[in-house]
Amino acid sequence: MALLRFRCPLTLPLSYLSPSSPAHGWRRLRCAAGNQALFSVDGKKLVLEVKEKLEREHPNLPVGKNGRDDEDMILWFLKDRKFSVEEAVMKLTKAIKWHEDFGVSDLCEESVKSVYGTGKAYVHDFLDNNGRPVLVVVASKHFPAKQEPIEDEKLCVYLIENALSKLPPGTEEILGIFDLRGFRVENGDVQFLKFLMDVFYYYYPRRLGQVLFVDAPFVFQPIWQLVKPLMRSYASLVRFCDMETVRKEYFTESTVPADFKD
Repeated sequence: MALLRFRCPLTLPLSYLSPSSPAHGWRRLRCAAGNQALFSVDGKKLVLEVKEKLEREHPNLPVGKNGRDDEDMILWFLKDRKFSVEEAVMKLTKAIKWHEDFGVSDLCEESVKSVYGTGKAYVHDFLDNNGRPVLVVVASKHFPAKQEPIEDEKLCVYLIENALSKLPPGTEEILGIFDLRGFRVENGDVQFLKFLMDVFYYYYPRRLGQVLFVDAPFVFQPIWQLVKPLMRSYASLVRFCDMETVRKEYFTESTVPADFKD
């Protein structure tokens, strides 16, 4: 099938799309650097196909940002599902419904101020050295017994949306930093971490580029053993490191979060 051209075609590594994929309109190209085999996909055509399928099969889903006609969101889920229209529609249907039910579009700083003011989590003002927005969680300030779970969940989603809004052109992922200094048993919250991983897996797939667990104390190890299976493929993104590593490898002196400075 001839490749349909449009303004910004997508080029994918061979490992990302197999010849058996149901994606339409692909052809094999030779990469000048390294002779790597690539596939070029007619993404625009697939986006329109998904839009039409969602409109036809799920007309009650909302439209607009994070809705069934949000082309950026559709394209991202197509990429996540290796350009399978059927799989993208299935995952999108669930994600769009969740965005509506959770009230993501209504989240703002005012709506989460009761937990935002604790300083337990925030989006850093600067990008990391790889140009990624940074979401910081300060575990020692999290006390699940003193807060309704839904409030922490709202703060989590609000900050994810905030971080994604800061993505510079050409950047697709964010960096998550868990500051585990001072972590105690009462700060542990497996249920919240499960919620966080489900959110990234089902509703913001492939948006989390790396997770840093900074200065994890011994008492955190049992929590990690419980959480690791829940993280699925995201477990491979986790790096245990110290504060000095964060300062030297991920930021400059002028961009490092204040809590991580000397």
